[in-house]
Amino acid sequence: MKEKGTIVLAAGGTGGHLFPAEALGLALLERGFDVHLITDRRAEQFIECFPQDHVHVISAGTLSGKNPFTLVRGAVQLTYGLWQARRLLRRLRPDLVAGFGGYPTLPPLLGAVQMGIPTFIHEQNAVMGRANRFLAKRVTAIAGGFLQPEGAFAGKIIVTGNPLRAAVIGAGKVRYRPSKGNAPFSLLVFGGSQGAHFFSEIMPQALTFLDEDRLSRLVITQQAREEDATTLRFAYDRLGVKAEIAPFFTDMAEHIAHAHFIIARSGASTVSEIAAIGRPALLVPYPHALDHDQALNAKGMAEAGGAGLIEQRELTPDRLAKILVFALEDPDKLADIARKAHAARKLQATRKLVMVAEGLVAGRSIERIKKGVNS
Repeated sequence: MKEKGTIVLAAGGTGGHLFPAEALGLALLERGFDVHLITDRRAEQFIECFPQDHVHVISAGTLSGKNPFTLVRGAVQLTYGLWQARRLLRRLRPDLVAGFGGYPTLPPLLGAVQMGIPTFIHEQNAVMGRANRFLAKRVTAIAGGFLQPEGAFAGKIIVTGNPLRAAVIGAGKVRYRPSKGNAPFSLLVFGGSQGAHFFSEIMPQALTFLDEDRLSRLVITQQAREEDATTLRFAYDRLGVKAEIAPFFTDMAEHIAHAHFIIARSGASTVSEIAAIGRPALLVPYPHALDHDQALNAKGMAEAGGAGLIEQRELTPDRLAKILVFALEDPDKLADIARKAHAARKLQATRKLVMVAEGLVAGRSIERIKKGVNS
């Protein structure tokens, strides 16, 4: 017997989409809601907090590219996904459906709109992704991570920030301790499912510019694609550098907390988590991200002195080597950057998203919800 109602969350099958949905899902469960997740098959490695019978995998395809066959196949998959979603929503009878980005959110959100169920989308980035742009004019409200209340949908946008998992909030309590003298220097390098390849190429090249004393201090933890991992391990072994390499780390918050310096992309979740934990970082926006949203995500923290920001086309092996030398040789400056990154954190995003969800379930107006969130 449900106490407060049923809420369905929908998210694409990547960590960047799923982690914010997971954070909200846990908070809603604690407040007495029955929470279900709709996603695609990629999500299996990420899902932790939802029981198996509350996770629903539906058909989803993309409508990108110019290949007619690919476009037709994507449309067929989405149409089938819409049929699946409507059937599921009729069974669950949710009070609210919320989307967290990615094409798998289209069928459940469109189905909910057609069925008259209140809806909202959460856009983590400073610029909306394609799926959220398509849904924006149809949903009841839009919650923004780095998104600001501007443009055609300003009246719908409620700025909440990006919700953080409990592991990230816990890691934020770990104090930054600089590496001084000849002590080991923990370097964390990650780039997401699409952006890691560049780092796998440039990191070994950059390290060839470092002398043996500096190389001997490095302890690298790096996310790398399966097809790059063997070559990368060989390169580090040849340089005599200690390294742990994997395609995915389940304990990323812990790795961020123990890092002395981070080199990463600037997706919304990455920027939010680095700020929440408070670690110095070099942020390299993924150049093929739609609308260049990653550069805008990183801009605020970089301007506050909480991170370095450089475009990929400007980051040569020689320049990266100089950045690494600076990081190794100036621990006090890294500690100052860490403090400024931590000062940019936003820890109330989950609470604010809960207010949005509860407000929509209760039938409150967007303006009233905004006032509550901003108070």
